[in-house]
Amino acid sequence: VVQLSESGGGSVQAGGSLRLSCAASVSPFRKDCIAWFRHVPSKEDVGVAVIGEDGTTNYADSVKGRFTISKDGVNTWFLQVDNLKPEDTGMYYCAAEDRALYCRAVLSPTYTGIDYWGQGTQVTVSS
Repeated sequence: VVQLSESGGGSVQAGGSLRLSCAASVSPFRKDCIAWFRHVPSKEDVGVAVIGEDGTTNYADSVKGRFTISKDGVNTWFLQVDNLKPEDTGMYYCAAEDRALYCRAVLSPTYTGIDYWGQGTQVTVSS
């Protein structure tokens, strides 16, 4: 069974940075779209960034210019989060799927085609 594992979360002050990592338990792990989501209890999950296998990236408007999604090799992905704000606080999950026609669709709150989810890593930003 393929597993995704996130790491790199932590507690930082506003304006700080973190580098979140997502690693697949198999290599190579080839999925069309790898995305990061933020979960806050009692709120709707937010798709913050997605990268396609060709390197194309898309971001939620709220994180453009501050978050950068990238990949390293065939089973590791990163989310660099800079200039963090208290509203960025949440559990960050990486996810993988390969049924979307365009990877940006994966960030939609109505998208339901995710094949794999990680266990999450907590990011807490204090003001």
